[in-house]
Amino acid sequence: MNATDPTDTADPTARRFDSICVIFNPNSTGDAPEVAHRLREQLVEKLPYIVDIRLLPTAHAGHAVDLAKEAAATPNTLVVSVSGDGGYHEVVNGVMAAGDTNTVCAVAAAGNANDHQRTTARAPLPEAVAAGRVRDMDLLHLTVGAGPEAQAVYAHSYIGFGLTPVVAIDMEKGNKGALKEMVSVVRTFAKYRPFRIEHTDGTRAKIDSLVFANIPQMAKYATLSEAEDRPADGKFEVILFPHTAKWKVLLKAARATTTGLGDQPSMARYEFTTLKPIPYQLDGEVRSAPARTRIRVESAPSALTVIG
Repeated sequence: MNATDPTDTADPTARRFDSICVIFNPNSTGDAPEVAHRLREQLVEKLPYIVDIRLLPTAHAGHAVDLAKEAAATPNTLVVSVSGDGGYHEVVNGVMAAGDTNTVCAVAAAGNANDHQRTTARAPLPEAVAAGRVRDMDLLHLTVGAGPEAQAVYAHSYIGFGLTPVVAIDMEKGNKGALKEMVSVVRTFAKYRPFRIEHTDGTRAKIDSLVFANIPQMAKYATLSEAEDRPADGKFEVILFPHTAKWKVLLKAARATTTGLGDQPSMARYEFTTLKPIPYQLDGEVRSAPARTRIRVESAPSALTVIG
């Protein structure tokens, strides 16, 4: 049997887990149940010293938050999300809600969009877990509103307002292939209207797209930034398209799916106020902010420990 105990290695930073919880959607239209069961079998084989390796199926939308929070209450636990970016988003927020419990997170690709796993994974998950390789990663922290009514949430990959996230998600839902992706871009673009925000200095801006990115790519084909792999630098990239002629925006969207958008500015904090109700996306999950609402995006440095 290929059994590995990281405490037997020479690496003093290797983690040995007391419990592993694998969270997945049993009703996934993809292969999440199959991936989850196969992953558990691999982990049992590679880590026979861990008695508690559990499969935790979700029962409804948002259930992964509760399951992850409960799992993280047990010290020295690894919580694996077998999902796309949306499922991992719930798991990350559940773990963060549990507080400082020394929990480690990981994602196994399943579902529609797996940008986080695709852009951050350094080794096959079973091997990385067996070797006990971990690292710290930043998260994005979004606060909508102010005072006691403010709502706060974490994002592992991106927060997007406007055109770019809408187009990227629409491409991911559609058929693959460069031509069909361009048709999808044009279809979404035809329906899109710019939005206005007010910055903290009182100036207003008319914007086609505003994305705060913790990873350099979205929806497999859109390259937002040429940032190097800096998972814990305390900053995120800001990709902003001021409102301009539609054909220019369309060219930028096409460029994102081909050569990429190039270097983008990095920041640790960005604030603005909405002037009208505005939808936004966190890791592909769609929400909405009311008019005249303060929006604050901050980097949460080294907030999450992940398999790496």
